[in-house]
Amino acid sequence: MMLVELTASEAGALPVVGLRDHLRLGTGFSTADDAAENAALVGFLRAAIATIEARTGKVLLARKFRLRLEEWRDPAGQPLPLAPVSSVERVEIADAAGAVTALDPARYRLVPDMQRPVLEPVGVFLPAVPLGGFAAITFQAGFGPEWPQVPADLAQAVLMLAARYHEDRTFEAAQGAMPFGVSALIERWRSVRVLGGRGNSRGRV
Repeated sequence: MMLVELTASEAGALPVVGLRDHLRLGTGFSTADDAAENAALVGFLRAAIATIEARTGKVLLARKFRLRLEEWRDPAGQPLPLAPVSSVERVEIADAAGAVTALDPARYRLVPDMQRPVLEPVGVFLPAVPLGGFAAITFQAGFGPEWPQVPADLAQAVLMLAARYHEDRTFEAAQGAMPFGVSALIERWRSVRVLGGRGNSRGRV
């Protein structure tokens, strides 16, 4: 399985002002100072968002992703590894020679779920993946394109973690540590991630 992020969040969608307020930062002595500080805050916010998304499997700001699979985990319904998923843009099947065929959207549907969205066939099974080929699913995931659409507890966790990065550039989160307050805020959003491989039923992980 290979998951690729195709688009990134716009810097303007990030809560830079909220982080400045959280840190109680004033304005700099010059426009250049403010610009440099804002650029650093954007970096801390992106790092915090990436960490929290990795821990929860939830995409905070809407982006486009592509999931490539050598075989379906379950041909009766392929779980998607991120949530919430708002749409499936296309599904493609490639053969061993690399020839790609786009699947008719009438042959599949998205079953939204906050923990385990699923690509289901309209019928019995998703089409078989040829030996040596792959299936690719392009989808949109995220709570929304604007920061106010992110749930309050996840948004607060991002600010707290970004502030910790700002205050301590050697913070152990880079090695997997997480402040207790942040862990408490994200705990209810955590779910077991679905990886590749074949499963016997949709509920297995």
